Amino acid sequence: MKSFEGKVRAHALKNAIAHEGKAQVGAVISAMFSEGLKKSEIGKYAKDINKIVNDINKLSLEQQSAEFETLKDDIHERKVREGLEELPNVKKTGVIMRFAPSPSGPLHIGHAATACISFLYVKKYGGKFYVRIEDTNPENIYPKAYKMIEEESKWLFDGIAEFQIQSDYMKKYYACAEKLIKKKSAYVCACSAEEFKKFSDEMKECPCRKNAVKENLQRWKKMLDKNGYNEGEAVLRFLSEMTNRNPAMRDFPLARINLTKHARQGNKYRVWPLMNLAVSVDDIEDKMTHIIRAKDHRDNAERQRMIFKALGKEKQFPWTAFLGRYKFTDMELSSTKMREAIEKKEYKGWDDPRLPTIASLRKQGYKPSAFWKFAERVGLSEADKVIDKKEYFNLLNAFNRGD
Repeated sequence: MKSFEGKVRAHALKNAIAHEGKAQVGAVISAMFSEGLKKSEIGKYAKDINKIVNDINKLSLEQQSAEFETLKDDIHERKVREGLEELPNVKKTGVIMRFAPSPSGPLHIGHAATACISFLYVKKYGGKFYVRIEDTNPENIYPKAYKMIEEESKWLFDGIAEFQIQSDYMKKYYACAEKLIKKKSAYVCACSAEEFKKFSDEMKECPCRKNAVKENLQRWKKMLDKNGYNEGEAVLRFLSEMTNRNPAMRDFPLARINLTKHARQGNKYRVWPLMNLAVSVDDIEDKMTHIIRAKDHRDNAERQRMIFKALGKEKQFPWTAFLGRYKFTDMELSSTKMREAIEKKEYKGWDDPRLPTIASLRKQGYKPSAFWKFAERVGLSEADKVIDKKEYFNLLNAFNRGD
């Protein structure tokens, strides 16, 4: 523990010196990951780290600098990588990659941090870069976001992005759903959510699983029929294994009835594909080669692999990398919360200089290249990043100046 405390102290001193004598707990925790600290251990050591940071912040800058000189050799320096890591399996024609935001609001710095890395690889190798707006959940749409995302993406991604809006392709999702039913890889489940959860928890098969293809096709048509099933009465499920050790893989849903009026499609459709069905169809059709996504989508990637296999496209499944999450300690990135604050007149609009949106930073004079350099610096790391507003903008400002 003494060694651990010494390393915490050294990192806290280093961070304090870089920030006018005031170390940030989040930055110190992030730095300790390079010393072997695991995410699961943060709670265990948080109190000790806080105490050390507070002690360091009571020292003068001169005292901090003097003490750091005695401890700096005890900590690991993070290696700064130059350029992008190479991707595997790149063809001469380049790569096909995508960024898939929800239209719940415009783009913000969290989007830029994860999306720019894919864009940079397309610039490096050539190929295609898609911005695919995932709007098959009618309940989570901010209508103005469509135009804002398109305009911001043209600026952020140097005008090379090709745009898609999922709700424009409903017929192909329906066709795939029917194909999966005919292949005995999907079925329409009429069990209640509570009933199915009980089956899943007990690793038992629900009765609907045994229905013949003909019955499932009839039920599917009943889902689509405005005089058929109501919301919550039926769901299309992928037929996997109810004994899978991971509950998320047990006959997961593919499509549901949602009668909420859609921002673009109105009441034209009543059955909406869920993410894993829509994404799989799009990735197959677009011939996606490489995907870089947040690591909290690891289960979704596995579900999509199952769908690819059921459709006979397993060999086409794209190479996938996962990125760690950004946890901003003092910045709100929820589009919903930002929108609510704007509606309450707490901010002038999405381009208010106090908001971490692309609209705001673009207006303030930031260049797209600043976000590209930030993404390149992080690279393909699965480590979660804990960062505060000051630390983030110190980096972004340096990149914007070209430092």
